[in-house]
Amino acid sequence: MIETMNIPVLRTEHICMYFGGLHAVEDVSMEIQQGDIYGIIGPNGAGKTTLFNACTGFNNPTKGKVFLCGDDITSLKPEQIAKKGMARTFQNIKLFKFMSVLDNIKIGFHLNLKSNLVDAILHTKRFGTDEAYAIEKGKEILNLVGLSKYTDTKAGNLPYGVQRKVEIARALAINPKILLLDEPAAGMNPNETKELSDYILKINELGYTIGVIEHDMKFVMSTCNKILVLNFGQKICEGTPDIVKTNQGVREAYFGKGFVSGEAINVIAKN
Repeated sequence: MIETMNIPVLRTEHICMYFGGLHAVEDVSMEIQQGDIYGIIGPNGAGKTTLFNACTGFNNPTKGKVFLCGDDITSLKPEQIAKKGMARTFQNIKLFKFMSVLDNIKIGFHLNLKSNLVDAILHTKRFGTDEAYAIEKGKEILNLVGLSKYTDTKAGNLPYGVQRKVEIARALAINPKILLLDEPAAGMNPNETKELSDYILKINELGYTIGVIEHDMKFVMSTCNKILVLNFGQKICEGTPDIVKTNQGVREAYFGKGFVSGEAINVIAKN
């Protein structure tokens, strides 16, 4: 993996996202360091995905700056940001279900390949070289993350939890400096969620820096080493899971100011 020499892999400075009169994100600054699993949490409508969209070029911020390994990427398009090393998955799985797992992984290499549509139609030497490269590297990724037994299986025939793992593996094809996951555990049962947490921890141990949006508090608390909490588009807390668990503003965001304090604390602490 690429060393960043203490420069944050992803940094935002005072990001604001306004849609008419709606302030979806208001003055959010954060730093994700090399090796982090950085969680972003908050109630529905807190601005989590909007912040991801600002970081990945899907929406240009109204105000503020985004930096990837020190480079200003604020005004770049999503494909330009991806080429610089930022990979992302979305809330809904976007696999090609009638293609094999390996073929789905191969698609992830498109930013690194030199052949074009004409090469593919005519099966030129350049296409053959790219195809061999994608197959070799795709198998390496599947072996690395423990999915090689599904190499030739159609993606649509896989259990939901495995499909999510394949989607994350495909994102590794660009050899990202940072991998952003948008609600990866959505729709999963507890066993699938635990397996996904183990999978993300394994990928992190391989050297990948990860940012993750998630509603499942147990998942976040057991997987992330640092957490940012948003509410109504504003940052209300940032720190380790232990700090977040005991933060008064976080409790009020999730349970309201009229909560029974002992019960609310216990719910978050158990998670």
